Amino acid sequence: MNPACPVIVLAKAPVGGYAKTRLIPALGAAGAADLAARLLGRAVNAALAAGLGPVDLCCAPDSGHPAFAQFASCLGVTTSDQGGGDLGARMERALHRWLPLAGRALLIGTDAPALDAAVLRAAALALDAHDAVFVPAFDGGYVLVGLRRMQAPIFQGMAWSTTTVMAHTRERLARAGWQHLELAAMADIDEPADLRLLPPHA
Repeated sequence: MNPACPVIVLAKAPVGGYAKTRLIPALGAAGAADLAARLLGRAVNAALAAGLGPVDLCCAPDSGHPAFAQFASCLGVTTSDQGGGDLGARMERALHRWLPLAGRALLIGTDAPALDAAVLRAAALALDAHDAVFVPAFDGGYVLVGLRRMQAPIFQGMAWSTTTVMAHTRERLARAGWQHLELAAMADIDEPADLRLLPPHA
């Protein structure tokens, strides 16, 4: 396996009313923001523990929030801004930044607490033999994407936050003639019903 596989962590600032808004009915705005901060820490620590290469904390609305600044001082972590556009545009922008430099990259969010260092290493290893790797989410999306090259139409015009995201992505990969691998699906924490899937101490 190529030892240099950057891990991009796409994250929202853990601000009440901005992060994890669908959890506000269950946790309140402050509680949802607190959970977002904890999940952010868990994701960055997993990326660092994987030891795959640089960790890019890709921030929204920008990298100025104190929760991001504390990680910027960690060895191996850089921060960047997500910029505008829908999720697909922001993913493309982040991946375009790293793929020419490293020839491969993983991109994750912060919503899947089961996404640990072992899963990240398995995903990076999969890129030795595949054009792309995904970790699907139980809700029909995905919590990790890894690529060896970029083909913009894969993410453009996607109906994000729907149950058909992974299915439509498979169709686009097939049309492009890409070989991809899917690792075991896992939960992401988006809705109040998902809170029961939080691991202890998350």
